[in-house]
Amino acid sequence: MKILIINSGSSSLKYQLFNTDTEEILAKGLCERIGIDGRLKHNVPGKDAYEANIPMTTHLDAIKAVIDVLTNGEYAVVDDLSEINAIGHRVLHGGSKFSGSVLVDDKVIDAIRECIPLGPLHNPANLMGIEACRELMPNTPNVAVFDTAFHATIPDYAYMYAVPYEDYEQYGIRKYGFHGTSHRFVSKQVAKYMNKPAEELKIITCHIGNGSSIAAVLNGKCVDTTMGLTPLDGLPMGTRTGSIDPAIVGLLMEKKGFTTKEVDNYLNKKSGMLGVSGVSSDFRDLTAAINEGNQRALLAVKMLSYSIKRYIGAYTAAMNGVDAIVFTAGVGENISYMREWALDGLDYLGIKLDKEKNNALASFKDVKDGFISADDSKVKVIVIPTNEELMIATDTKEIVEALNK
Repeated sequence: MKILIINSGSSSLKYQLFNTDTEEILAKGLCERIGIDGRLKHNVPGKDAYEANIPMTTHLDAIKAVIDVLTNGEYAVVDDLSEINAIGHRVLHGGSKFSGSVLVDDKVIDAIRECIPLGPLHNPANLMGIEACRELMPNTPNVAVFDTAFHATIPDYAYMYAVPYEDYEQYGIRKYGFHGTSHRFVSKQVAKYMNKPAEELKIITCHIGNGSSIAAVLNGKCVDTTMGLTPLDGLPMGTRTGSIDPAIVGLLMEKKGFTTKEVDNYLNKKSGMLGVSGVSSDFRDLTAAINEGNQRALLAVKMLSYSIKRYIGAYTAAMNGVDAIVFTAGVGENISYMREWALDGLDYLGIKLDKEKNNALASFKDVKDGFISADDSKVKVIVIPTNEELMIATDTKEIVEALNK
């Protein structure tokens, strides 16, 4: 089955075309500067990258450009649109409405739209991608895969905030969690790595990138996660604060004269690693700065590492133990010293890092597996590359196949 994966942002659109029978990526690319001028970057395995300036006033224009490059010319990978069996869409926020991926219909569209107040930056863009695909490929089924769905199993005492209960009832103020597709993918991979059913494992998954979150996965189900009502909560991230004293928001508004939108932008885009270091949100820049003796860059990374350690301890307590800890995403997969700092001092939990394995695992080019724990470590520590697109493709395939039965 050939499945097109769409991840639509406010001014960009990422895509991949999968052959799910072989898990092969037939093509992938990016439409950027949508609404400004438009640029397409397209990659086909075994060929040079293709780039072109293409006018893209809307996401509909971007989808048209994707369809054209997939079906026409030197970089085409299908002869006809009918070869694409389904389209899978990443959708940020499903609120409490969805506990799994769903076939898109008018009711699902309405539900995603209702969740816009909870995901104001992402859900409108996700909808634009879905609606463009439905218009241009009306006979092709669309599937929505929600970032929040994996966290639907979190119990109420873990997802509730201690605000008046009517705020939860009226406004949906509660923890939802994000990066669910990534946490679900790597937790399934852990079961394969350890040759045990996921239903018998206690796993802590650490998705550490520009946006970061940790999840506690007990017997295959998420029971807690660090992100909350929005992706701002939890760990300090590339440009986001993570968890802070709520009174800081009012203080910043008073002292700096911020509006609500301005303080939201400040906490989401000017804080985190960037705000503390004054250098960058990119770990490559932070690492270079640390090596040059920059103490603020060092402080920023130590803050993240310490926060990861705290959540590992908390989630071990929540699950009454832990069998495996997973690091994934850009920083989690590639920054060995951050993993070491995050695990330092957790030997009392049975975590024993093999520093030689950890330092060697700067990338997956020259290694056979991702185990970085010592052979006698009670808790296994594994680095697993995330593959959210493959997870979306797998969900889409299962839903579409069920339609045809």
